[in-house]
Amino acid sequence: MSDVKKLTQELMKNPEFRKEYESIQPEISITRAILDARINAGMTQSELSKKSGISQADISRLEKGTRNPSIALLKRLAEAMDSTLKIEFVPNRKIM
Repeated sequence: MSDVKKLTQELMKNPEFRKEYESIQPEISITRAILDARINAGMTQSELSKKSGISQADISRLEKGTRNPSIALLKRLAEAMDSTLKIEFVPNRKIM
């Protein structure tokens, strides 16, 4: 197990840390999904920029998590990567 994972596990024991960590998970998931989709499409940031019309600098910001994308921007990225954008709401608990 990596040092980062060990540290995260230890910090997750703190309720305040856990709350903050869980609150940013949607943003982290989007950032990771953009990066993974680009890599899986076999594209560089520059190639994605040319195909999507979104600047390479903005793609870099999206992948770093320093820019929050709109749905329209996510659609453009998906189209440029020959992908389908799928957004879901997942229940936190089982419905009886």
